[in-house]
Amino acid sequence: MEGFQAVVVERDGDGQQAATLRRLTESDLMAGEVTVRISHSSVNYKDGLAVTGKLPVVRRWPMVPGIDLAGEVESSRDRRFVAGDQVILNGWGVGEVHLGGWAERARLPAGWLMRRPGDLTASDCMAIGTAGFTAMLCLRAIERAGLVPADGPVVVTGATGGVGSLAVMLLARAGWRVVAVTGKAAEAAFLVSLGAAEVIDRAELAAPGKPLVRPRWVAGVDCVGGQTLVNVLAATVPEGVITACGNVGGMELPASVAPFILRGVSLVGINSVDVAMARRRAVWERLAHSVDRQHLAALTTHVPLAGAIAAAEAIVAGTVRGRIVVDVA
Repeated sequence: MEGFQAVVVERDGDGQQAATLRRLTESDLMAGEVTVRISHSSVNYKDGLAVTGKLPVVRRWPMVPGIDLAGEVESSRDRRFVAGDQVILNGWGVGEVHLGGWAERARLPAGWLMRRPGDLTASDCMAIGTAGFTAMLCLRAIERAGLVPADGPVVVTGATGGVGSLAVMLLARAGWRVVAVTGKAAEAAFLVSLGAAEVIDRAELAAPGKPLVRPRWVAGVDCVGGQTLVNVLAATVPEGVITACGNVGGMELPASVAPFILRGVSLVGINSVDVAMARRRAVWERLAHSVDRQHLAALTTHVPLAGAIAAAEAIVAGTVRGRIVVDVA
């Protein structure tokens, strides 16, 4: 196998890290039964953390970031896949403990891969990526609690981000009245175009407040965490459900038990990394039939592999709207 290009994050003896685009060889590939020629990946907040080192998500050095990937099977030692199969992957620790998708090739365990669902293209799958997968897990958790759109509105925090923008779109298409929360007033029209019925300033939920306030929503997708999540819980109606899937506002939860014991509010954590394959396939099949392709295109930008590092820095800085697809090939 010839050498191939990859973005590599390395750390020196002083703990300083740097990301560069360079060539790797077959000997750099990790253990796995399937070798994939990658055509597309994406830029997620976790990838931004891996590149910038803002949080210690990388647990193997050196590392190729990219927690999502799509491509074609080049060779396989597992009977579930043959050369030419079109496959995708999200999660499983790729980009954290196993070399990820920001490379022209990867060698992976067969159990982590699934065939491309529905009529989605590789680019579509990466525009959805972990962000859309997470958003659908949130929607399914809300539905699993027995809630329906007639029960009241749903709030989405961090609404212009990857998970947030896809959550707005998916919830609206499922019939929910979506209240989108953002600190970017100029993006209000964008959120309305995705289906938001109301857009509010994140400042309303940013400062410490009362343990309980006037109920405003029956469900929520929180992509922020920290004080914002605390205030979302305080404004949830009795027996409401809030899903938590992000930490851009901090890892702490300085909350009161009041929403839980006085209103019976449920806080449901969403883990998109270690989802069992049967459930994973079901989520992706629903995504293939639920995503509006025009909206997906409108919220997606594309960068070449060489542009992934700058895009990762931008996503951590909070200057990215929607999704970024990395055109690896």
